[in-house]
Amino acid sequence: MLEPSNNNELPAIPGKRYFTIGEVSELCDVKPHVLRYWEQEFTQLKPVKRRGNRRYYQRQDVIMIRQIRSLLYDQGYTIGGARLKLTGDDAQEDVTKSSQLIRQMIAELEEVLLVLKDH
Repeated sequence: MLEPSNNNELPAIPGKRYFTIGEVSELCDVKPHVLRYWEQEFTQLKPVKRRGNRRYYQRQDVIMIRQIRSLLYDQGYTIGGARLKLTGDDAQEDVTKSSQLIRQMIAELEEVLLVLKDH
C-alpha cells in the first residue's frame, strides 16, 4: 500500500542520538528549508531546539521525515493529504513506517556483521 520507491536509495541512519538539520537534509534528500517548512505543517515533527535555536532531530524524527517525503514525493499526496494520512487511525500500523524500521535494522545488523568479521 505505502511502499516507498526511493527510500531504498536513502542512506542508512547512523546510530547517533541527535542529528543536525544538515545531516537530516542529507539522510532524507530534502533541503533544510523544506524541513523547516514541514515542521510548521506536521505536528509530529518536533526537533529539540538548543543554543541559538539550533535544531537537533532524533531517530524517530528522521524516520517520520522519510515517511513524509515518501507520501509527498513518491506517492503524490498533498501536504493536507499527507497530514491526514499520518494522523489517521491506521498511522501507527503504517506499512511504510514498519518497512523503514525493518530496513534500518537490517542495515545496522549488516554493519555489526562486518565489524565482527574484521575481528
